[in-house]
Amino acid sequence: MDRQSAWRIRLSSLALSAGWLLVSGPAAVADEFVVAKSQRQLLLDDHGIAQIQNLQRTLHQPVKRGAVIRSPDPKKTIQTRTAPVWDPEARVYKIWVLGIDQNLWQSPDGLHWTPGPKTNMDIRMVVYDAQDPDPSRRFKAPLLNQGFAVSPDGVHWESVEVGKVQSSDEGNFSLDTENGLFVHTVKRGSRFGRALAIATSRDFVTWDDLGVVFVSDERDQELGKANILARFEDKTLNQPPYNDPAVYRVDVYNMGVFRYEGLYIGMPAMYHATGPVPNYPNTVGFHLVQLACSRDLQHWHRLGDRQPFIGPSKLDSGAYDLTQILPPSTPILRDDELWFYYTGLKWRGSFTYVGTFPNGEHVPIPGKDRDGGAICLAVLRRDGFISLDAADKQGILQTQPFQLPAEKLEVNANVRGGDLQVEVLDEAGTLLSRSETLSGDLLQGTVIWQDEGLSGLAGKTVSLRFRLRGGSLYSYWLTD
Repeated sequence: MDRQSAWRIRLSSLALSAGWLLVSGPAAVADEFVVAKSQRQLLLDDHGIAQIQNLQRTLHQPVKRGAVIRSPDPKKTIQTRTAPVWDPEARVYKIWVLGIDQNLWQSPDGLHWTPGPKTNMDIRMVVYDAQDPDPSRRFKAPLLNQGFAVSPDGVHWESVEVGKVQSSDEGNFSLDTENGLFVHTVKRGSRFGRALAIATSRDFVTWDDLGVVFVSDERDQELGKANILARFEDKTLNQPPYNDPAVYRVDVYNMGVFRYEGLYIGMPAMYHATGPVPNYPNTVGFHLVQLACSRDLQHWHRLGDRQPFIGPSKLDSGAYDLTQILPPSTPILRDDELWFYYTGLKWRGSFTYVGTFPNGEHVPIPGKDRDGGAICLAVLRRDGFISLDAADKQGILQTQPFQLPAEKLEVNANVRGGDLQVEVLDEAGTLLSRSETLSGDLLQGTVIWQDEGLSGLAGKTVSLRFRLRGGSLYSYWLTD
């Protein structure tokens, strides 16, 4: 699959046969749908949607830009589990890596990176807390299975007297600035192996352990087997060295979780085990990064029919992300793009796959010795995780009723080959206003009305009806 391809998802057989998807259940209760001013309303799931006609959801993959940080020592593999943070004092981006001695790297633009000062602790996951009144605690980090630390500059760290959050060997860390909530994801176990647990804190002192909240299930095992078989059939992809169907299994290796426009988005790295490793108590396999969303960090909705959000590059591409792909804790917003700094590894593990199977076969793996991993960059259109798409036949999206927070409507839509029109309805469904027709690639398209539009309606309860043809709708929002 091409790295820029999109995965098309049918809404449901009922929606296709009837032409309409009537959203029911908790998401259809009008008083639960609140639209905050300037908060973008994404279309990842059916939250806030009353009706859909002739539209289908599309999962979009970020465009890969290649390696941005390579290990200065080709015998050591470089990885990351965090995202760059902007240091307003030093006026540089900083990112913390693992696997090499220089674990702090700096960049003025997010593209050109150089080693920074040596840190006094092994720091791997960091957020910048601009709201902390104590400048010496602005940088915050978990010490996996040890506790937590703070720093004034991301270089000089001091442990704080806070109990650890139980984990095995994986974790991610983010800050929900909207709610003042620190989110620490860790690896634990479940029925099918690795699983994701979450702990949260509002003061960086007391942590609420939510336990295991995201696991692989029977559906993952079914899809995983198909993914593994397809992998071995595709000789343009890096092949795992061992293939034993008795070992096939999919679990959650880790997951970056971040707050984005009123909900939480997760990027689970789903590990596909393909075979045992002789003389080593683990498996070989590969990762596929998927997408999920939640509004409470405990109940998660799988997106995109569990297809890859970030998948492997081709063998002849010169890329690093051939086998293991591990997501950051969060992307960073750059203008109208989301930048994802993720770990790309050419193969699985640092051990050498050499051993003897019970049948006496000796299997060495040649060429696995140098320059095995890098920090890679992939770029996505802002809000561009999932769109609602219409072909030549007009599609309709109607929101649930909500209290209008402002009188200026903006959209993120690509209608270069089509058009988009918006209508405003009152609580009874009566048409109040209709917009002019919009076209083009609109990253922040202001809706122009044929009449008074939303003027005078702030605070009133309305619904919006989007009429889309030959294009994609990513989000909408209301602002002053």
